[in-house]
Amino acid sequence: MKTVLRALALLLALGYGSGAHGSAEDHRVNEIASELRCLVCQNESIAASRADLAVDLRRQIRQQLDAGKSEAEILAYMEARYGDFILYRPRLKAATLLLWFGPAALLAAGLTALAVTLRRRRMRQDRPALTPQERQAADALLGIEAEKGSGT
Repeated sequence: MKTVLRALALLLALGYGSGAHGSAEDHRVNEIASELRCLVCQNESIAASRADLAVDLRRQIRQQLDAGKSEAEILAYMEARYGDFILYRPRLKAATLLLWFGPAALLAAGLTALAVTLRRRRMRQDRPALTPQERQAADALLGIEAEKGSGT
């Protein structure tokens, strides 16, 4: 009976140790998977997605970790295989300039258009109204005939 208890204790200790190793590996897989975008869901990471492709990609990450690959090597492999879109933070290069600076350029263009519009509106409000004599002189210069009964 004593040997059975020892064997059971040994099995539990080995099982617990492999469980701890498994959870540390799971943690690394999730860390790497959280850096990658699910190509099916597109607004979730591979770590959060339950899509079949995400499950397969997590399995690939685990296999590459088991093969001794580093996080950088795994991310480079995924980027080479699936393109820049798979990375939540794509690297800065010519092909991704629009991803990195596009939102800031759109914001700057919008703010510029707003400033120009507000300035034009303010300039129109600051102009004094023409007196009837000035209006007649302007109409005469522009060749506009005054309509009868218009009162302007």
